[in-house]
Amino acid sequence: MLQSLFLFFTIAGVPIAVAMSGASLIYVIISGNLPPFVVVHRMISGVDSFPLLAVPFFILAGNLMNNAGITNRIFEIATSLVGWLRGGLGHVNVVASIIFSGMSGTAIADAAGLGTVEIKAMKDQGYPVEFAVGVTAASATLGPIIPPSLPIVIYAMLANVSVGGMFLAGIVPGLLIAALIMLTVSYFAWKNQWGGDISFNKKLFSKGLLEIIIVVGWPVVTWLLIEMGAPPRTTIFLGLVTLFLADWWFRFTAVMPMMTPVLLIGGMTVGLFTPTEGAIAACIWALVLGLFWYKTLSLRQFARISIETVETTAIVMFIVAASSIFSWMLTAEGITADIASWILGVTDKPWVFFLLANVLMLLIGCFLEPVAAITILVPILLPVAQQLGIDPTHFGLVMVLNLMLGLLTPPVGLVLFVMARIAKLSIERTIVAILPWFIPLLASLALITYVPQIVLWLPNMMR
Repeated sequence: MLQSLFLFFTIAGVPIAVAMSGASLIYVIISGNLPPFVVVHRMISGVDSFPLLAVPFFILAGNLMNNAGITNRIFEIATSLVGWLRGGLGHVNVVASIIFSGMSGTAIADAAGLGTVEIKAMKDQGYPVEFAVGVTAASATLGPIIPPSLPIVIYAMLANVSVGGMFLAGIVPGLLIAALIMLTVSYFAWKNQWGGDISFNKKLFSKGLLEIIIVVGWPVVTWLLIEMGAPPRTTIFLGLVTLFLADWWFRFTAVMPMMTPVLLIGGMTVGLFTPTEGAIAACIWALVLGLFWYKTLSLRQFARISIETVETTAIVMFIVAASSIFSWMLTAEGITADIASWILGVTDKPWVFFLLANVLMLLIGCFLEPVAAITILVPILLPVAQQLGIDPTHFGLVMVLNLMLGLLTPPVGLVLFVMARIAKLSIERTIVAILPWFIPLLASLALITYVPQIVLWLPNMMR
């Protein structure tokens, strides 16, 4: 009955959070087994979690970076690095998404923030609008994979796994996805005989490469100094001072924005702060860059961004709260146990379970927002995965990537609608434009699913 009520509300077009909470409330009233206030109590309990405090701060940090004029800096450095390749701006699109993913944490922010710049630039350069839309939508899926990531925070809380470990687990898969998308860009460039969009400039390329080396080298040098006995806090502080002085002297394009995920993951790795404190640190970093360093943010903009963050956070928390009561009702009624028993009755082989779970998640991702889908599916599928010996970190990355593909599909694919609005295309043309890009994305999903070392290598190395 509970499932039927939920399906009825969903088909009727009721918002997903209302559908879950409403179905649970009606079921409680009709069954008479529990008092109605249980629904409200469980919803409040669902968001009464310290790790969830990271959510509004990650959203705020992404919004600050998105509104601080960082987008053009990222696009500029990506162009200097790969704009000279065949299909140049397609590669620039992917590289820019890799960099921006380390600041936004969501596919929507990536699509909306970079999409406006990238699609216009590609259209001006003569690329077909469908190609521009497809590569932009595909690269936007990197947002929730490369840390920091809002869906990963939600999963880590529900699965009771380390947020820092999940962040580390997303780095290599994110780079793999980017590489396969760039291979697809190269194929289209070869097929259509596209050349580079800029001439190779040794000076600009060297400058861009140097900035990448600085971003990668800074945490390595800092870690080595700490391992040699240097006090962590003093070492990091002096390292940041040196970084700001170098940026002031050499006028780097995007070193400081690219340091966001480095500081976040590095701080958690060395134990300077928890994931929640790391989210706060990311906000402080974004404020320092926007208000004081680049001076591209005003107090008026900050107030507007804060209000937008509150609105987005309220939506996310309402979904989490509604999902909490719905998942609890599913468990209380034995539905999750029945599903688990059915799956284990069908197979006891991890690869078959992964196949069934991927098909299920791909279908659900077409109809449910990722955060809602994660909160519903984790209590159902994770216990089965653990019984089959599947690492919860590995399963989490598979789930997040799977559900991110739902953002590119109707009827609720938000990235799909963002792309259609930016490119001024019909939904039908946008869907057709995105279809070829499911090939590298599904190939990535298959590799990440059946080669767990891709996900687990870096977290295991850092333990």
